[in-house]
Amino acid sequence: MSAHLGRRNYFLVSIAVFTLSSALCGMAGSLGQLILFRIIQGLAGGGLQPSSQAVLLDAFSRERQGVAMTLFGLAALLAPVVGPTLGGWLTDQYEWRWVFLINVPIGLLAFGGCYALLRDPEYLVKERAELKRRPFHFDSIGLSLLVIVMVGWEVMLSKGQEWDWLGDPFWRVQTLAILFGASLIGLIFWELRSPNPVVNFRPLAERNFAACCIIVFAAYAVLYGASTSLPSLLQSLFGYNALAAGLVMSPAGFFAVLAMPVVSRLLGRQTDARWLIGTGLLVIAASNYWMSQMNLNISPDQVIWPRAGLVVGLAIVFAPVNVAAYLHASLDARGGRGPVELAAQRGRQRWNLDGPNPPRTAGAIPYAAAGRVPRSF
Repeated sequence: MSAHLGRRNYFLVSIAVFTLSSALCGMAGSLGQLILFRIIQGLAGGGLQPSSQAVLLDAFSRERQGVAMTLFGLAALLAPVVGPTLGGWLTDQYEWRWVFLINVPIGLLAFGGCYALLRDPEYLVKERAELKRRPFHFDSIGLSLLVIVMVGWEVMLSKGQEWDWLGDPFWRVQTLAILFGASLIGLIFWELRSPNPVVNFRPLAERNFAACCIIVFAAYAVLYGASTSLPSLLQSLFGYNALAAGLVMSPAGFFAVLAMPVVSRLLGRQTDARWLIGTGLLVIAASNYWMSQMNLNISPDQVIWPRAGLVVGLAIVFAPVNVAAYLHASLDARGGRGPVELAAQRGRQRWNLDGPNPPRTAGAIPYAAAGRVPRSF
């Protein structure tokens, strides 16, 4: 989509729709309206994170991408950490509508910043002009299968416990599970053969990129799972109000701020990314085990510290895994170029990594010392 619109126009349209849908969420008069506007909000905001990373890869040289990803990761980690406290305060002091309405001035500021500062790089302008000369074929079948997969997965997880999972006598969960599995297989089969897929699975053939995608998926599943379940646990079983639950969640953000510069420094000192990623995953695992030992007789400190460990682990993982993901990604099998392939190809050309004698100097790769560049995980 961003290739057809242009990255700048895509950002402006997405931010405008996100801001408008946030305002509509705040003015919703029923649960149905709120769900509809939240869906629109998610559609508008879903592509902003990968598009932002593509901008960073264009704007920063290869040796500075680790620092750029660290700063980007700081914002990505602070948002779900600070959000519960801010949302709890707004809910207690005003009303729940302000949780959405607060996005309006922020969205307007972001829209103005993108309009004034963001410009499409030359290669994207040329690609957009080339695409305009071709007939536009949208992958409606792929999008339909993707919607079925996501809706089936979401409803199954949301209602599974209420419906007794696979023991559901009305076969609702079983039907959703079958629909999810069949649609997922169909989606993968169709997208691998579609000339213009809505989800391009071909870059996953590169092992570094595939491994990093799995790591990011698992790490953020843990983060958002804890961010969703812990406030509900604190309010339902411990009697905390929304603000108190948020105050227990938010101290972890302080440790993320401390951890990110350390990780950036290590990347700058040519530390092998695999050691950083492995260390971060071990910290996440240990924190989750610590969190699993909670009971009804704990103090707030016994929630704060495991949560802090979880966020620190994610802070250690985020920057090296995002840099490593694009290290060896290349053109896909059919010769086309997606955002991942384009970014990787430009980086490889800049550093002559495809030549007969690729450089192995200490400055060539930002996170691996000379002679120790990992070809893949």
